Amino acid sequence: MPRTDRERRKLLSRTTRDLGLTFTVSSMIAVGAATWTRLPDYAPSLSLMALTALSFYFVGNSRSLVWPAVTYLVGIAALGSFLLPATAPIDVATTTGITFFASTAIPSLIAALATSARLLWLVIPAYLPVLALATVATWQTGRAAFVIASIVVGWVALFVTATWLSASLRRAFVGMARLGRAHAVERQASEMEAQRRQGARLLHDTVLATLTLLAHSGIGVQPEAMRNQAGEDARLLRQLRLGGTPMPRSSGGYTLEPVETSDLGHTLESVKQRFGRMGLQVAWHGSGQILLPSHVLDAFLLSLSECLENVRRHAEVGSADVTITEDDQTVRAMVTDSGVGFDLDAVDVGRLGLAESVIARIRDVGGKVRLFSSPGSGTTVVLEVPK
Repeated sequence: MPRTDRERRKLLSRTTRDLGLTFTVSSMIAVGAATWTRLPDYAPSLSLMALTALSFYFVGNSRSLVWPAVTYLVGIAALGSFLLPATAPIDVATTTGITFFASTAIPSLIAALATSARLLWLVIPAYLPVLALATVATWQTGRAAFVIASIVVGWVALFVTATWLSASLRRAFVGMARLGRAHAVERQASEMEAQRRQGARLLHDTVLATLTLLAHSGIGVQPEAMRNQAGEDARLLRQLRLGGTPMPRSSGGYTLEPVETSDLGHTLESVKQRFGRMGLQVAWHGSGQILLPSHVLDAFLLSLSECLENVRRHAEVGSADVTITEDDQTVRAMVTDSGVGFDLDAVDVGRLGLAESVIARIRDVGGKVRLFSSPGSGTTVVLEVPK
């Protein structure tokens, strides 16, 4: 069941509880006040009305139709108890309490049925026993016309109100969901724009400055300093490519990750966030707490990122699964999507962006790549690198 329907059912159930409790307790007070001197005669009826109120409480805490059905049956029993031989003759004041119970308390259950148009058809067969019992119980007072009219008006009014409330809640929740999606899209666009601007500032402060210096033959800079700066810039570009966000520590300088070894779990989270911002939802499975040599980790993550980029661009789906496993010698990543797939024999693998960005890169660090795909059945790429 969609979340909006669950929320709507919950609100309608609570509305049923609140209305039912209010009307049932009011009816008990009216009947009790009218029969104060004859309470022993009406004790069964008042007890069943109190049990009806208790059942309404459970309706508000339940999402099934069991408690509405129980509440209706207990309410019918309460009306029927006024026909018992032990019940004293019913007067006009007692008739008012019975009529109020039959015309407001019991039809409060309609709100719990308003979650579905098919359930609303139960109102008609549920209405007839209530009308019959209330009319027979109060017939001796000569107010049958008043009783019938009150019950008809009460049931029709609550039916219309419940139907209108259900439709209004549906429209409200649909509108809220649409607004939430629009907000998420706007936020994603804002984050991407902020990231683009930050990336532009990073490149301006570092890489472009170094390239400008190289264009002028590095005049005034020692060769060793130039090499160090170029190495720092290369590390910066690596972090940006993997989705990281280097933090500025001074003008033109940024805090970079160490390059000896890196925790796979940390950098995987960066890749996940990067593709999440780009609209691809990646489900990660398996181990992420693995240490790999820097050059192996670079090849592994850049190849993994390229596989996810291919899913985003070509698979025509918005999600993918990545499973990370390891043994004593090897780390594996299996990238799977349920997209359009392709015929491996009919397509040149070199044209898929795999030849250099994935296959060659993994082979350069002693690993291997396996590819599985067929039209309409999605694609699976398995990356293996040595520890």
